[in-house]
Amino acid sequence: MSDVQIEQQVRRRRTFAIISHPDAGKTTLTEKLLLFSGAIQIAGSVKARKASRHATSDWMEIEKQRGISVASSVMQMEYRDCVINLLDTPGHQDFSEDTYRVLTAVDAALMVIDAANGVEPQTRRLLQVCRARNTPILTFVNKMDREVQEPLALMDEIERELGMDAVPFTWPVGMAKFFGGVLDLRRDRMRVFAAGEDRRSDDDEIVEGLADPRLARRFGAPWEQAMAEIELVREAAPAFDENEFLAGRCTPMFFGSAINNFGVREVLDALVDLAPPPGPKPALQRSVEPTEPRFSGVVFKIQANMDPAHRDRIAFVRVASGRFERGMRLKVARSGKELRPNTVVTFLSQRRELLEEAYAGDIIGLPNHGVLQLGDTLTEGEVLQFTGLPFFAPEIFRTVEVADPLKTKQLRAGLTQLGEEGAIQVFRPVAGSVLLLGAVGQLQFEVVAHRLEHEYGVKARVQPARYNVARWVTCPDEEGGAKELQRFIDANAHRVALDAVDAPCVLLEYAGELRAMQDNWPKIRFHALREHAGLVFQQRLEG
Repeated sequence: MSDVQIEQQVRRRRTFAIISHPDAGKTTLTEKLLLFSGAIQIAGSVKARKASRHATSDWMEIEKQRGISVASSVMQMEYRDCVINLLDTPGHQDFSEDTYRVLTAVDAALMVIDAANGVEPQTRRLLQVCRARNTPILTFVNKMDREVQEPLALMDEIERELGMDAVPFTWPVGMAKFFGGVLDLRRDRMRVFAAGEDRRSDDDEIVEGLADPRLARRFGAPWEQAMAEIELVREAAPAFDENEFLAGRCTPMFFGSAINNFGVREVLDALVDLAPPPGPKPALQRSVEPTEPRFSGVVFKIQANMDPAHRDRIAFVRVASGRFERGMRLKVARSGKELRPNTVVTFLSQRRELLEEAYAGDIIGLPNHGVLQLGDTLTEGEVLQFTGLPFFAPEIFRTVEVADPLKTKQLRAGLTQLGEEGAIQVFRPVAGSVLLLGAVGQLQFEVVAHRLEHEYGVKARVQPARYNVARWVTCPDEEGGAKELQRFIDANAHRVALDAVDAPCVLLEYAGELRAMQDNWPKIRFHALREHAGLVFQQRLEG
């Protein structure tokens, strides 16, 4: 395939993640974007826990039971001659590590704000990660069909809390039972609200020209208020600047109601029009351009047991450059091993289809049995290591033992796989046999216990551990390197453990112990953040 053809395919790609605080309507919006793109014909219910249908992106049994997302889902669809790769992330802060890693694989983010609650804590946290990577962000203010905050107040809060300019592309007329629809400020027209259902309707009422006097008569006071607000916004707010948007310093703002299919089409059009195609990806060795002819990609997520009947393990690979073809020879940069994958898949959540080719920006799934790890780089032979995939020091620890000693082997196999996919951090003490689990949130332990029982047939006892602080340890070559590090490990064997990639980590009970240890071992470096690439650390995310 010629360089021109590869470039054309890359320009068609849009890869983005949907982020939000829990219950802002993120998974519902994901469903409706799939619906309006034509990828699905009927949306699943994400509200009722006992509903017969569930969200396409919520495929785990525990997700269906609780009505929440606990794992990131990948979906590909086509819309207006663009190939859209959509990643639905968990909103709950206990699964923020999974979300952070997904954000390394996207070129833009769609932020969902609950119009009643405004900017919530997890939204701020995720925005910090996006800002650290200069990720462009579009904002969808959801639930306008309910009693919510005034749009001007929401706009002010977004600008104040998130430190970025908000530029409205649509504006609501009224709210709750007086919600009349949204004004499309770019196209000078109004889409009149009608309660939607689980199927797409293409007969929405659209009134061209906002100066039409019939609109004022029809919608009364909410219309007059909306027009006054728009006039104020146009005077006070900056005009949309594409460069500021691409740098993550301003966000286009849309209003609607995802549950009613309303305002979704405008967001989908904006993603095609505004979100950037794939750009260069930094590696330790060099920067990789998406239009390069040779294939490269990075594993940003591993998911075990998407098909429980086959005990499978899928490595999600973001294509960084070139053209992928099924059956091509690939090299794992970390291990030097060669792969020749023939059963490569593309996704609509748990549903998969065999894939023949893919280009930069696409997400492909490689079934494997432990050959690939999070952060692995795949190439056609060149030694590359992409950077930026973070692992955060756990804040909560638990010991884990099997209830039935005969199932010790299954427990270790299950925890190894769950640790490799990043669902939990698993530590093997240098001195001792009881495995330790580390997490950033309590819910992660509950999910792991549930998955061990239902996917691996192991009932585990998960109990509190005495540790509260963890730091990965390294020693630079100029400070003594491997010998000094081994001396530290030998002297602290009772509180050093190895993680899933055998990186040493010191586990402590109190923050004061860490300060004392840093004083006693000045040559040792203590890290709250680990990257896959040989313990390269990104300090700007660490804060």
